[in-house]
Amino acid sequence: MRVLRQIHARLLTHAMPISSISFGLCKIIGFCALSPYGDIDYARKLFSQIQSPNIFSWNSMIRGCSQSQTPSKEPVILFRKMVRRGYPNPNTFTMAFVLKACSIVSALEEGQQVHANVLKSGFGSSPFVETALVNFYAKCEDIVLASKVFDEITDRNLVAWSTMISGYARIGLVNEALGLFRDMQKAGVVPDEVTMVSVISACAASGALDTGKWVHAYINKQLIETDLELSTALVNMYAKCGCIERAKEVFDAMPVKDTKAWSSMIVGLAINGLAEDALEEFFRMEEAKVKPNHVTFIGVLSACAHSGLVSEGRRYWSSMLEFGIVPSMELYGCMVDLLCRASLVEDACTLVETMPISPNPVIWRTLLVGCKKSKNLDKSEIVAQRLLELEPHNAENYILLSNLYASMSQWEKMSQVRKKMKGMGIKAVPGCSSIEVDGLVHEFVMGDWSHPEAMEVREILRDISKRVHAVGHQPGISDVLHNVVDEEKENALCEHSERLAIAYGLLKTKTPMAIRIVKNLRVCGDCHEVTKIISAEYRREIIVRDRVRFHKFVNGSCSCRDFW
Repeated sequence: MRVLRQIHARLLTHAMPISSISFGLCKIIGFCALSPYGDIDYARKLFSQIQSPNIFSWNSMIRGCSQSQTPSKEPVILFRKMVRRGYPNPNTFTMAFVLKACSIVSALEEGQQVHANVLKSGFGSSPFVETALVNFYAKCEDIVLASKVFDEITDRNLVAWSTMISGYARIGLVNEALGLFRDMQKAGVVPDEVTMVSVISACAASGALDTGKWVHAYINKQLIETDLELSTALVNMYAKCGCIERAKEVFDAMPVKDTKAWSSMIVGLAINGLAEDALEEFFRMEEAKVKPNHVTFIGVLSACAHSGLVSEGRRYWSSMLEFGIVPSMELYGCMVDLLCRASLVEDACTLVETMPISPNPVIWRTLLVGCKKSKNLDKSEIVAQRLLELEPHNAENYILLSNLYASMSQWEKMSQVRKKMKGMGIKAVPGCSSIEVDGLVHEFVMGDWSHPEAMEVREILRDISKRVHAVGHQPGISDVLHNVVDEEKENALCEHSERLAIAYGLLKTKTPMAIRIVKNLRVCGDCHEVTKIISAEYRREIIVRDRVRFHKFVNGSCSCRDFW
């Protein structure tokens, strides 16, 4: 920047043609705004002093401001200012840059206004702009409009295909993402490592291990470069599919490992219940002189939480502070979770009360779960009040409070919570579990019998029920939040989504194939016990990834050791 300032001074102090000065100034703005060695504030100052900036300068500023470490709507404001001035006219680069800026801050309304401007200006057929529109709508999670724009592209290039696949993967539409990947192959478009990261991410989100393995084999067969990002995505995919051994193989084979790669491996080990291995990996990371970040410590603290390692967790918290990492909300959440799981609710409350930032709903929910576990009704109601003040329309909060009252047989209070939910029109998010069979992901929702093979699933469930009762299992009816007779509660438990998915797995797969389930909510206590029995009775390995962690059921026991 020192040399650049000297060049700037020379332009201002020496007699030169106006055209040369203008050209020099726009190049200085471009460097300051876009180069990693530049200075965006210097670019802003210089840009404000130019009476009539050309389109290159406008584009440089719009693009440069969107690359800021603290994203804002500044690029959109610049674009509006340029349009109001009427000169210069925006070009395809302008539209693409401002659409990308809108995608970064999820500015859906502003982006739609830019889209209207695109159509008015006649830039709708530009491949550069079309791809930017797909990316914008996908990042704003308006997948319908993203798909509509994508379908209207006549000549889809690699970037367009990859962007649309990434959009589907982003919101968990796994079958659509994988289907589009197959369409891409049929169209003769050769994917690159960026495309494969999106496809692998889709497999990770759904727990589609078989498809993930096929994609990995495809990458090797097509000699697609497994760069650092793709290798890390593979580690993440195998870990999230419960195949931690393959994740470790990919990780160990990586010639270079950055903070993201180490963190993915540590988090993967933690969610798979391998706390000691996760902490050992963190030790190796330190030996390799790779600096950890907040994600690394999320993995480390989660490992401690899921294994009840309180003293170790406190030590790593201190270590994190020594690294100069400012605790984020998520890190505080990990520490609160660690203390609550160890029944140290008072310590958790003290930590929350002394937080320098206001606790978010996740932390209050974690505290409420801890209070429920300790049967502390008074404390629970205080925490619940704070939670409902922050999120008065979140069904999960009312379900949690209702669950708490039900567990203490406070039926009148439970009824009041339910009435309040009904009065406010709040509906609970239903449990949803998915299972991959023959490359297709099947979803099951609690109490929903719309699946084409629902009758066959019912037959399997009846057989499961007989076997479970035969070994003397008593249903944990306290997990059903209704003040009804026990028989109705037991029937409700049998229709939990993970049981439907497991039944489908038993129907469609055979030993020794593991049954792999992904659930959107935490597994309830009764389903956890029943799945242990199923694994023993049917001699099947069952791996369930719920919202919190993995449960690997083998021969009647679970990898979580009933601590989750």
